[in-house]
Amino acid sequence: MIRGCFAVAFLFLFMLALYVPAASTQQSEYPVMDKVAQKVIDKYQTSSCEDLKAKKEQPADPKQDAMKQRVIGMLKSDPKMREQFLNKVAAPIANKMFECGMIP
Repeated sequence: MIRGCFAVAFLFLFMLALYVPAASTQQSEYPVMDKVAQKVIDKYQTSSCEDLKAKKEQPADPKQDAMKQRVIGMLKSDPKMREQFLNKVAAPIANKMFECGMIP
């Protein structure tokens, strides 16, 4: 899961410049997306830097790759969902990667 999330994280990094925090009281129209975003955030926050670096070096799992492509397809087809997803995951992922020395 981390391997797939890591690949998606790079997609998020280039969009990080577009990051605008969502209002904390605003309810999402996408409860399933919220759960997926929270799983991604939890994986990054609970993984050690060593774990993240090791997962990056491992070959991609075909099941995870297929799931990642499905999620990316959904995000590409729904700009509003993509915006909400990126607003949730971009900062926590970028912060963890920065802490781990994985981005400058």
